[in-house]
Amino acid sequence: MRTELDSIDDRTEQVVLPKSELRKALNYLRNHWTELTRYLDDPTLPIDNNECEQLMKQVALGRKNWLFAGSVAGGERTAGFLTLVSSAHRNDLDVWAYVNDVLKRLLAGETDYEPLLPWNWAATHPNHIRTFRQDERRERQVRKQASRERRRRQKALSKSSR
Repeated sequence: MRTELDSIDDRTEQVVLPKSELRKALNYLRNHWTELTRYLDDPTLPIDNNECEQLMKQVALGRKNWLFAGSVAGGERTAGFLTLVSSAHRNDLDVWAYVNDVLKRLLAGETDYEPLLPWNWAATHPNHIRTFRQDERRERQVRKQASRERRRRQKALSKSSR
């Protein structure tokens, strides 16, 4: 792919204008080649940033809803609640059970917050851990690892055939 990218200028110089979208895309690809191929050298790096994008999607979806928080204090309460929900989700907990229990305990006056942390709460409520999410994550990790191994083998084969 890099060879093709390097030779494309000679073939398209008369056809592709310097300020066209295609030329901008080619320049971007050329200028960021190292970053774009970094994941090939390090198997711990993800090929995409989907996980981060999914977290940002929550912010984007809620943006219009947050206009109606009522006040700054209402916005802060909403942010706290969303943090609680996101923590439960990231720790593979049944969100309803976790939030319901935590809110009941806080309203009852509990001030020891350590047991309310999602990972501590999960240890005392193992029946509310969504194990299917953990299984999905493990399966996804196995698929990624297999894909990375295939890419490495292909890269090694292409280097050895040169």
